[in-house]
Amino acid sequence: MAVKRMRALDLDYRRPLASPAGWALLAAGVLLLGLLSVLRQQVAGAVAAAEADLQRSERILPGVSAVPVSAAESRAQRAALAEMQRLSEQLSLPWDRLFANLEAIADADIALLSLAPDARKQQLRISAEARNLPAMLAFHRRLEHSGDLRDVALVNHEIVDEVPERPVRFNLTATWVIRDAHP
Repeated sequence: MAVKRMRALDLDYRRPLASPAGWALLAAGVLLLGLLSVLRQQVAGAVAAAEADLQRSERILPGVSAVPVSAAESRAQRAALAEMQRLSEQLSLPWDRLFANLEAIADADIALLSLAPDARKQQLRISAEARNLPAMLAFHRRLEHSGDLRDVALVNHEIVDEVPERPVRFNLTATWVIRDAHP
């Protein structure tokens, strides 16, 4: 019987700290950092000079502080302002109260899948899944009796036959009653 000898293991994992390529890369990085620092200082100086020129011009021409805008620019500014006001109104709505009420209305037999609110129209589209048809109808009744929603309507529903429990997926729409827009 022949005995095989194992070859000796080399467990010395010490390696040089850096290779020449690593040192070259480090030097290039330091050089690039220095170049970017110089460029930043030049740009900062140019900005400071431009601001000083602007202040001198404003002192020379008192009363002329805004550049005249064309009619198209004025319409674009008004449209942008209207959009900002619309978004501000939507953000000031009592979203927390609506979400808290919906979570309180839903029970273990209902899973809310998605909410699609349209604050401008005060409409809410709810996609959910119920354990069965009676659970869906009970959820619909609870929504109708909540103080925050009215005109609750079932848009569609389907029984999911692929799942053994046969849940019901459905979509509802409702009108969101906003009593106090500033919580």
